[in-house]
Amino acid sequence: MQEGESNSSEEKKEEKAELPLKPVRQIEFETSEGTWISLDVSPSGETIVFELLGDLYTIPIQGGDATRITEGMAFDSQPVYSPDGEWIAFISDRAGGENLWICRPDGADARQVTKGKRNDFISPAWAPDSQYVLASKGGRSQDIWMYHIEGGSGVNVTGAARGSQRRDSDGGTPARKLRMGAAMSPDGRFLYYSVKDRASVYNQMAFDWEIYRRDMVTGDEDRITRADFGAIRPLISPDGRFLVYATRLDAETGLRLRDLESGQDRWLKLPVQRDDMESRGSRDLFPGYAFTPDGKELVVTWDGKIWRVEIETGEETQVPFQARIRKDLGPLLNFQRRVEEGPVRSRLIQDPTESPDGKQLAFSAMAKVYIQELPEGEPRRLTESSEPEFKPTWSPDGKSIAYVTWNEQGEGHVWLATAEGGAPPQRLTTVPAFYTDPVFSPDGSRIVSRRGSAWMRSQTPSEFGGLRISLDLVWIPIEGGDARLIVPARGLGSPHFGPEE
Repeated sequence: MQEGESNSSEEKKEEKAELPLKPVRQIEFETSEGTWISLDVSPSGETIVFELLGDLYTIPIQGGDATRITEGMAFDSQPVYSPDGEWIAFISDRAGGENLWICRPDGADARQVTKGKRNDFISPAWAPDSQYVLASKGGRSQDIWMYHIEGGSGVNVTGAARGSQRRDSDGGTPARKLRMGAAMSPDGRFLYYSVKDRASVYNQMAFDWEIYRRDMVTGDEDRITRADFGAIRPLISPDGRFLVYATRLDAETGLRLRDLESGQDRWLKLPVQRDDMESRGSRDLFPGYAFTPDGKELVVTWDGKIWRVEIETGEETQVPFQARIRKDLGPLLNFQRRVEEGPVRSRLIQDPTESPDGKQLAFSAMAKVYIQELPEGEPRRLTESSEPEFKPTWSPDGKSIAYVTWNEQGEGHVWLATAEGGAPPQRLTTVPAFYTDPVFSPDGSRIVSRRGSAWMRSQTPSEFGGLRISLDLVWIPIEGGDARLIVPARGLGSPHFGPEE
C-alpha cells in the first residue's frame, strides 16, 4: 500500500467516526440557570467551567457572562481542570460514541483520549501529575480506568484484583462491584469512589452506594462510609484533609464533610441538588462539584444555580451567570400521518386459543373476550359484561369458555360462559383476587388457575419478564365455590394437563 493510500484510509476512518446526524435548524435563547450542572474550578481559582445543554462554558469565579468553549451537535459534559491548568478533561460523543476527551481551557486543541464505541464513560478526574485521567468505564458493571493524555488502551485500576484471592475489608469480591465517581488524593496515594454491589436499574428502592478508598500502592480497598441512604460523589480537599460526599436525610439529598484526620463528620449543606440513586447514574449519581484552590469554599449547584459554600460556616453565596445558548439541532421528528376514520380496529390480540374441534378461535381484544369462526369469520362478543375480560380457555367439549376479569379497583374473578352466548356468564370464584391462566381439567369438572394477591398485582403493573409476585395454583369446581390450594406456584408458568391426565 502506498503512503498516500494509507493516509486516505485514515482520513476516511476519521470521517466515518463523526456524528452521523447533521444540523438542519438552530435554537437561541438566554438562561441564568440549568439542570444537572457538573462543574469545576480552575487551579488559579479565577474561573469556573461547567456544562450546560451539551456544551461547556466558563465564567469568572464571582459570576458573570458565560463564555462557550465547546459547541456543536455533540453532547459534552462533566468538565474538570487538570492540576496544572493546561487541560480540561470531559466526556463527549462527538466521535460517534461516548469517550474521554481533553481540550485547552479555551476549548482549543480538543483531542480524543479513548477510542471506545460502546462504553459509557462517567466522571473524569485527574491524577496529580496532570498526565493521567481517571474515569468510570462500563455499562451494568463498572470499574475505574486510568488513561494517559496521549492515548492508549488504559489501565483498569480497580479491577487489578480480578481473578486473585484478595478481598476488601468487608469480605466482598472487588470484581463484582460497580464503581463510579473517582477522586484522587493530592499526593496520589489514595483513590476514592462510590461502590455498589450490584448493577443499577431504574426505580430502585435500596440506595446501598458507599464510599470506598483504594490504596494505590497495595491495592487494598476499604469502605469508609456506612450510610443508611447511600454515599456518593466523593471529593477530596486540596490539602487532603477533608472528604465531601453526597447522601440523603429522609427524602432530601445533602452534602456531608468528613475530617479525615479526626473522623468527625457533619452536614455541610442540606438540602442541595437531588441525586440520581433511583436510576443508573448515566452522568454519575450527583453533578460534579469542586473545592476552591485554597480549600475554604465548595462550588456546587442546586436549584438550577451555582453556589459557593464556606467550609467553615456553611454560608452560601450565589454565583450568577448569564449564558447565551445557541444549539444546532437535527430534523424535527413530527412525521405527518393520517388518522384512520371509521370503525375501530384492534391491533393487539391477546391469548388466542382454538376450540377443541379447531373450528373457532377465542381471544381477548381491548379487554373483552371474542369468538370467531375460522378461518375468516366475523368476531363476536362472548358476553355483554362491562368488566375487563382476559385469558379465555375452552372446555373439553367446546361448549363453554372460562375467563378471568380484572378491574381498576384491583379485584378479579374466574367466570364461565357458554360458547354460543346469550346466557349471562356465571361467576365461579367467591373471593376476589388476582386470577390468571385458567384451564379446564380433562373431565371438565374443575378449573385450575394461578391466584395471587390483588394488591401485590396492582403494585407490579409491568409483566415484562414474567409476573414478579407470589402465586398459588388453585382449583375451582365447575359449579363455582371456594378455590382450593393445590400447591404454591413458585415461579411456575401457565398450568396445563398432559395427555396422560
